[in-house]
Amino acid sequence: MLESYVTPILMSYVNRYIKNLKPSDLQLSLWGGDVVLSKLELKLDVLEQELKLPFTFLSGHIHELRIHVPWTKLGSEPVVITINTMECILKLKDGIQDDHESCGSNSTNRSTTENTKSSIKPRRIQQAAPTDPDLPPGYVQSLIRRVVNNVNIVINNLILKYVEDDIVLSVNITSAECYTVGELWDRAFMDISATDLVLRKVINFSDCTVCLDKRNASGKIEFYQDPLLYKCSFRTRLHFTYDNLNSKMPSVIKIHTLVESLKLSITDQQLPMFIRIMQLGIALYYGEIGSFKEGEIEDPTCHNKDMLGNITGSEDETRIDMQYPTQYKGQELYSQQDEEQPQGWVSWAWSFVPAIVSYDDGEEDFVGNDPASTTHQQKAQALKDPIVSIGFYCTKATVTFKLTEMQAESSYYSPQKVKSKEVLCWEQEGTTVEALMMGEPFFDCQIGFVGCRAMCLKGIMGVKDFEENMNRSQTEACFFICGENLSTKGFTYLTNSLFDYRSPENNGTRAEFILDSTHHKETYTEIAGMQRFGAFYMDYLYTMENTSGKGSTNQQDFSSGKSEDLGTVQEKSTKSLVIGPLDFRLDSSAVHRILKMIVCALEHEYEPYSRLKSDIKDENETILNPEEVAFLEEYIPTRHTSVTLLKCTCTISMAEFNLLDHLLPVIMGEKNSSNFMNTTNFQSLRPLPSIRILVDKINVEHSVPMYAEQLVHVVSSLTQPSDNLLHYCYVHCYLKIFGFQAGLTSLDCSGSYCLPVPIIPSFSTALYGKLLKLPTYWTKRSQIAITEGIFELPNLTIQATRAQTLLLQAIYQSWSHLGSVSSSAVIEALINEVFLSIEIGCCYVAQVDLELLASNDPPTSTS
Repeated sequence: MLESYVTPILMSYVNRYIKNLKPSDLQLSLWGGDVVLSKLELKLDVLEQELKLPFTFLSGHIHELRIHVPWTKLGSEPVVITINTMECILKLKDGIQDDHESCGSNSTNRSTTENTKSSIKPRRIQQAAPTDPDLPPGYVQSLIRRVVNNVNIVINNLILKYVEDDIVLSVNITSAECYTVGELWDRAFMDISATDLVLRKVINFSDCTVCLDKRNASGKIEFYQDPLLYKCSFRTRLHFTYDNLNSKMPSVIKIHTLVESLKLSITDQQLPMFIRIMQLGIALYYGEIGSFKEGEIEDPTCHNKDMLGNITGSEDETRIDMQYPTQYKGQELYSQQDEEQPQGWVSWAWSFVPAIVSYDDGEEDFVGNDPASTTHQQKAQALKDPIVSIGFYCTKATVTFKLTEMQAESSYYSPQKVKSKEVLCWEQEGTTVEALMMGEPFFDCQIGFVGCRAMCLKGIMGVKDFEENMNRSQTEACFFICGENLSTKGFTYLTNSLFDYRSPENNGTRAEFILDSTHHKETYTEIAGMQRFGAFYMDYLYTMENTSGKGSTNQQDFSSGKSEDLGTVQEKSTKSLVIGPLDFRLDSSAVHRILKMIVCALEHEYEPYSRLKSDIKDENETILNPEEVAFLEEYIPTRHTSVTLLKCTCTISMAEFNLLDHLLPVIMGEKNSSNFMNTTNFQSLRPLPSIRILVDKINVEHSVPMYAEQLVHVVSSLTQPSDNLLHYCYVHCYLKIFGFQAGLTSLDCSGSYCLPVPIIPSFSTALYGKLLKLPTYWTKRSQIAITEGIFELPNLTIQATRAQTLLLQAIYQSWSHLGSVSSSAVIEALINEVFLSIEIGCCYVAQVDLELLASNDPPTSTS
């Protein structure tokens, strides 16, 4: 009798997503225990409608689908669904959808719904009058839950491709398997029990390869680039905590992924395409593309809350506000809008959470639950948002930048081949990316890593500065070091993750989460973040608090002028970034490699995803009454960013070779001279004079109104706006520098620097500036200042001898090509004069101190 309960569930899923299936044949095969379906086509329109992706499927095929149902051991062995070779090709959605596509989509949905209803209806009739006393509804419901919770999904050879312009991004996963596990994360047949309201799953990905290639006008790929990621394996742990056995939705969801080794490779041709993909993700997040059909008009008053804000924290907030329309910034995570309204990527991700952790709503109808009670239970459950924790952890990551060149075979008719050469490498240890959210009111993202370094590899622009025959030390090759070593720091980056054996979930206890902004800021301080990581720590926190007690979570609309919406919701967005002690060396090898990457990133003709917004004032001014102005005065949401650098050391060396005249014009927007190839032999200069800058601490604070356009539109229409309202119409920036000092040093043949000669003694300074947002809104008020700045410098001393001044001039000329650069003999003479005099002075001071010590402090005892 179990077949009549389980079969409709499996059939409904298979028939929903696969075309041209005969339910009768599928049902007979399922009752036999095994189903093998070959050469299947996916219902692409159904996938698009249910997933609500900003992409459209060009094709979707499954080579073979196997379903194994152990009918005799259904309560102890899992149902195994195996997909062999699944390929999907996606592209970005167009602004217009053809009528025949929408009609086909509706007809497909209608047929799918009818098929599902036809398979469900006999079961409902039978359940209304049960004839088998051995299978009561409670037992069936428990059994179905056990079956669903232990389904194993295996995908062999998963291929996903994304095409846009000349970009072809493909992801190939050799094997992916999802199965249920026990307390020790070993494969097991588990179920939720009253004593342990927990469900654990594991997803293992084997040999994941990501390729990024460029296609020509005919759509063909002429030269295949090196894979971005080659045969990378990682595992994901999922932990679901329920409040009770009848809970349809988990109260706590944890999804954590661990990668032991991540090796990325980016060529000069892939770099602009890679940046294009990153810009696509940002545009999708802000809802810039795929939200409107052609001919539709954007509503300037429709905007949602800033759920994630600008996570990077380092981008120009002013530029972002001008580039991205405000109504799309940070869409609601738990959106209750219609599907036709604009929806951001994060909103889609949050709405997809229930589909991941629970089975279909119709399953409860199979077991005879009352539809009215089911609806009531769903509404009651929807009132409580689950706590979702998503984490990504990487033990060691390596990013290698390569330059490519074309090489022809010996034969004239042989095709050309692409040869790549590694020039730059970035190594990072102990990386953590964690996100914690609970519906709309709370979102937090923390990013950190333990240590990192950047190294020069081989040659650059024909200069063989780090070839194998140069025998240069690794110390000279490494030009950037930050943080600590993972072997000495330990596995602190895994703290409280599902891969930490000390975490509450791995010790049978329920985890506690900090969901209060005040408590969060007291716990996750800069000191605590640097103690856990050491190199870099970022904490982004967004909270939304209801201060009126009405339970409304709608964002206040400045342009609407509705007093009932103003002042009821307080949004806060803060980003704190801390960078630990770092050592940065800017020599010829490092500078040319960095600038070469920038040049390669600019070599593209892609159109921007979003157009700049015209700064034109709306003629329909909004007039607020005094009560509405008072509401506005109470609280104005802002985005605040703080960046702190600790113990920063920067060394600028004399240029051993200078090819900047071929790089800087491209960066400044001129045409690139790609045919240039320098073949000058590299001659290292030792000792190498350098300028060393030491800074104890640098702090940058930046604040900007969260909804600048709406705020300025309202405040600029007031006759006499208060100083408080005017203050929030500006972008404010504070720069504080503590313990800045500079001196001269030199690099010897052993790769070590000598003691610096002070040129600028330690001093501190501060700078404050503010910029008016949307200045065209204030054209009628000339008394409103557009910019304002304050510079504080208590004291500054510069001391240098003639030899030191000449050495500084030689370093400057080596980079600027001004005048003739002094010969190595002159440079060595200047170095000897600069550092020999300071050594003599130190010896003289030491001798005087010894004489004073001998005369004033006679020994009290003899030995």
